[in-house]
Formats: sequence, structure tokens, C-alpha cells
Amino acid sequence: MQLLVIPLTLRFVVATTLLATIGQTARAENDAEVIVYGSTPGGFCAAIAAAREGASVILLEPTAHVGGLSTGGLSHCDSNQMVRSTLMGLFDEWHTRVVKDYTDRGLKAPYNPANKDQSRWTFEPHVAMRVTMKMLEEAGVKVLTERYLKAVTKDGPRITSLVTGNGTFTARVFVDGTYEGDLMAAAGVDWTIGREGREVYGESLAGKQYPKQKMDIDGFGEDGKLLPLVTTDDAGGNEAGDNEAGDGNVMTYSFRLCLTDVPDNRVPMPKPANYDPARFEIVRRALRAGEKRVGFDLYPLPGKKFDGNNSIGGQFSIGLVGGGNDWHSADEAGRKEIWEAHKQYTLEFIHFLTTDPAVPKKTRDRYASLGLCRDEFAPYDHFSPALYVRESRRMKGLYVITQKDILETPEKDDPIAISSFPIDSHDCQRIALHGGGVVNEGTIFPVRRATSNQGYAYHVPYRSILPRSEQCDNLLVPVALSCTHVGISSLRIEGAWMVIGQGAGIAAALAADQDVKVQKLDYEKLRERLLAQNQVLDLPDASDLPSASGSVSAETLPGIVLDDRQAELTGNWSRSTNFKPYIESGYIYSGGKDSSATATGRSTATFRFKAPKSGEYRLMMAYSAHETRATNVPVVVSSGGKKKTFSVDQTQPPPRGKHFRTVGTVPLESGVETIITISNRQTMGFVIVDALSLLPKDQ
Repeated sequence: MQLLVIPLTLRFVVATTLLATIGQTARAENDAEVIVYGSTPGGFCAAIAAAREGASVILLEPTAHVGGLSTGGLSHCDSNQMVRSTLMGLFDEWHTRVVKDYTDRGLKAPYNPANKDQSRWTFEPHVAMRVTMKMLEEAGVKVLTERYLKAVTKDGPRITSLVTGNGTFTARVFVDGTYEGDLMAAAGVDWTIGREGREVYGESLAGKQYPKQKMDIDGFGEDGKLLPLVTTDDAGGNEAGDNEAGDGNVMTYSFRLCLTDVPDNRVPMPKPANYDPARFEIVRRALRAGEKRVGFDLYPLPGKKFDGNNSIGGQFSIGLVGGGNDWHSADEAGRKEIWEAHKQYTLEFIHFLTTDPAVPKKTRDRYASLGLCRDEFAPYDHFSPALYVRESRRMKGLYVITQKDILETPEKDDPIAISSFPIDSHDCQRIALHGGGVVNEGTIFPVRRATSNQGYAYHVPYRSILPRSEQCDNLLVPVALSCTHVGISSLRIEGAWMVIGQGAGIAAALAADQDVKVQKLDYEKLRERLLAQNQVLDLPDASDLPSASGSVSAETLPGIVLDDRQAELTGNWSRSTNFKPYIESGYIYSGGKDSSATATGRSTATFRFKAPKSGEYRLMMAYSAHETRATNVPVVVSSGGKKKTFSVDQTQPPPRGKHFRTVGTVPLESGVETIITISNRQTMGFVIVDALSLLPKDQ
């Protein structure tokens, strides 16, 4: 046997060369032209789009779950509230492939993506995951999970590498695909959190919002302290006292639960550890006071499943109000604690709904029939791994998308996508009033087009995903993009993030290829590639845009106009400017989406006036039509001893282009007081009072 003896110096050279080769290989494996951090819908679409432009791409995900909410339980696609003809590119391809997954297995197509209508598009989470991973694989994207960001290295305004808990990664261009804007913040880019005051950008929907009816219950315990699940009181200060001011609150987080009542696939809902019934005393008080809006929404899915969602119109649901305010600033361990706190609350709330005697038996039985799905989320004990982070950090970039951009000036010179989800915010806080009552604050009920359930279509400009160049010149931020709280209330939807993410991915690939700052990228070249990847950049017909302020002056209207501000009110009414247009400064409403008013009609709005001359008048009503409105709003007119009663279906819109809908004709006598009363007597749903108009019948 012959031994090969290598001289010491040669052995050193060989070892050094070997280590250098291993180091180069490791660096090559962790190096790409484009790195996307965060595999949310905006993140994975950015990665696919960049790869299809020819860039080498690494997609880093801090958790073990890829796809964010699109694969994590949000299986009722909210694009039914969007202008689907503008959602093409990867969004359209993804949905087409989801449906093909079903038909290739001989199953019925759950929907038809070619029909750009407002039908519901639903799918199962495991199908969404299969399609997402296949698209990433086909594009050649390298997907690495459990890469939690620890640090960022920079050379001036340029990111050079990301340091994670499991490797360091380098690239020419980076995309922050996280819901939280983690990479953006670590890179020293300016950002904000919470809600702006109304005066900052002139947004009527900014500041505090009180569209929900106050609950006539006490929010304090016998010790004078706030009950559990109440986040603050109205003692003053910025938290609840100044309605014009902003604050640090974000809209509520929750899980999207994938549930079933099919025995063969049903896994019993886990019982919460250390359940304390006292935590739900506030809910018991609400139920005893007659509150009906307790529970969560259920959307039917293929496979005899349901998507369980926090109820935006509910008073108590699976959203943990106030629970996400510190999510953005928490480290990895802190976020795990917050995640677990939301899961604990979810399990406790469901346990309360299914076992507590205060809950009506019909409600207990309905929720008790549901369990988790055996064929979903098996590695996570069938519970969704993705917390619904509806809102977190928002970049303060080159252009800030505000309420005005959505409702008044939707067209931009540098669009990368079109968004059209309604402005829609869930609760931000739950306030106990010292004078009595509890109110959920922060909800913005969907601000939609007058002629449909769709939101207003508007451009998302390239500038809104760009930091200022002196802060970072090789980073794009398509999810935690530059916008206000009102803006994110519309942008915060998977359909929007997918098309915006695709635009960011294309821009990242072009900037890497041309070796230019992302702020210096030639927009015309970017536009060319956006269109080549089937993005839609031309706005649809905008003939039904609201007026600049959303307000219609009563002085511009003919006849006798009675604004809601002139009404004498009894009972519970709330003021809102959510639905536009409206007469004067807004409108009032009573009731709720699923609430049944008392038969006595305690909420009334009474108008008193004198007609200028006697005769037959056309009585017309202005209100924001919607499916949640009451269909039998009582209107009683008394004049000169004569009385007429009408019933108004407020789900029916006024004629196109008109502010008022005719209620009927009434005889009025001049010189005597006419009284018109609108009430919620025996109604179900919201009762809206904006304005009344009376015109001579022959006019």
C-alpha cells in the first residue's frame, strides 16, 4: 500500500483553495440579482415577475409558511368588490390555475376567472398553496423559509446584504414583500404607523370614526376598571377624546379560519388552555341588552368548507381589537407571543360562543357544529399559520396615496397597477364611555361606487413603492407602500397586493439588469414590460366618481330640501361620511347590518316645516343604497290633518345620476306645520337618513 504524502505547504494551499471554493459556492447560493423578503401575495408575485424578466431571484420567508393569507385561509377572494377587468397578469393567471387544479382532477370548477363579474371566487387553502409553489418553481425562484431578518448592511443608500438567522444574502435590488415593512424599516427608510389626523391630508375618513351603534352597556367592572376586551375609555386625551386627531392604533387582526361541519373531515375545535369566562363579561352584557351582532362571518368554500372571517359589522367577533398595535415593533419572539395571544383569543371566543348560556342556543349549536379541516394545515394542527395583518407600517415614500387619490384624482402619470377595493377599515379600538355605553371605533364601512358593490378604480403610481433615494436606492416596497391609513384601508387586499407586487418585481428586474437606482428607472421601459406581462394600466370608465368633497350642497338642489341636520332625533343615531355622495356634511344611520330594531321604533328622525303653497308634492329621499340597508323604512307625513305612510326599500338605489329616489306624493297645506317622521320601527338592517326633498308634483 502506497501512502501519498503531501508537503505541509502544499496541504495549506489545497486547504485554503478548498475553503475559498466552498465560500464562493456558499456566496453564490446566497446571491441573486433580486431578493424578495416576505412571501405575502405581493412578495411571491414580485418574485415570479422578476424571474420571468430573466433575473435570478431568491424569495426569503421569515416563517415556515409561504403565501401569506392567500394560502393561509383567506379563501373567499375579495376581488368580487373590485373591478376585475383591471386585475390581470399574475392575479388572473393564479386564479385560472387554481380553477384548473380542480378541473384537472375531474371536479367542478368553483368559479370562472374569465367572467369579470362580481360573483364569489372561492377555493381551498391547500389548492392555493399547490398553485403558488408550482408557479414559483416554474419561474425558477429559489424559495427559502425560516429566514428571519436580523440586520441589513448598506453602502451609503444602497443595501448590500440581508443578515438572517439562517444565512446572509446579497443582491443588486431588494423587494420588501412583508405585511409589516420589516426590510424597509431595517434599511433606515422613513415609515409611519397608525392613523393620521384629518387635517394632515384633508381626509374626512381619517381620525376617529364612529359608524357603529353605541351599545347601552357598562364597560367598567365593579372595581371601576375597564372590563377585558375594552381597550380604552373616553376620559380624554388622544386615544378617544379628540376625534379629529390621529393615533397609533391599527385595525384589528384575526385569523381566516378554514372550517367544516362534515364529520369525516372535521377535527374538533381545540379547547383553549386556562379559559376564563370572566374575560367575556362585556359580551354577556351586550347579549343581555339585546345585541345580535356577536359571532363571525362564514363564506362557503369548495369541499364543503367555510372561510371564517372577522365580522366588520359585528360588535364582538374573532378580531382581537387592539391586539396588533405592537406587532410591527416586536421581534421574532415577541411576534410569536402576539400570534399565540390571537390564537388563544380565537379559541376562547369560539368556546364562549359554543358553551356560554348567555349565547342563544341557535347560535351555540351553529358554531358548535364546526371544526377545523383534517385536510388543511396539517403541520399546524389544522389551524391557520397566517395571522391576518390587515395593516402595519406604511412607508413615507416619494408619493403618499390618500383618500383624495382614491376618490377624486385617480389618474397618475406613472401607474404600475390599478386598485379598486372599497375603502374599508375594521375596528381600531373599543371605548367604554364614562357616561354609560360602549362603542367600537375605527370602522370605515365600505366606500363603494353608487352603481355597484365595487370600490373606485385608481392608479397605484410607481412613486408610491419607492423610498426617497437618499434613504435607499435599491429597494421597492409594494405591500407596506406609501399611503395613509385611509389609503391602506383600500389597498390592503390580496388582489391589489398581487398586481402591485408584480409591478415591483418587473421594476426590480429591470433596475438590476440596467444597474440603475430604482428611482432612476425609465418609466416608459417599465410600462412596456408591465404591459408585456399582461398588467392593465388604463383606468375604466370613471363617470360615477364622487364629487371632490363627496358633498352636495342643498342650495344647488330644487324644491324644499330638508337635511338630516334639521331633524329632531330620538333613540340611537350615528353620523357618517363613509358612503358618498351625500347632501351637505354627511348622513345619520340607526341599526346595523343584521340587527332587528325594537317594534316600538325608538329611533326617530322628525322634520318640521311649512310649505310655501298648498298642493300635491313629490316626496323624495336621499340615502346610500346598499344590501345591508333596511327594506321597509317607515316614513310618515302629516300636514293639515291629513296623514300618509310610506315604506322605503333602502337597498334600491336612486336613478342613475340622481341624488334622490321618489317615495310618493303627498298633499301639503301652506301656512301649517308639516311633520315628516322616519323611524326604525320593525326594520332589519341599517336605516339611513341623509335628506328629503319635496317638489310640486307638476314640476
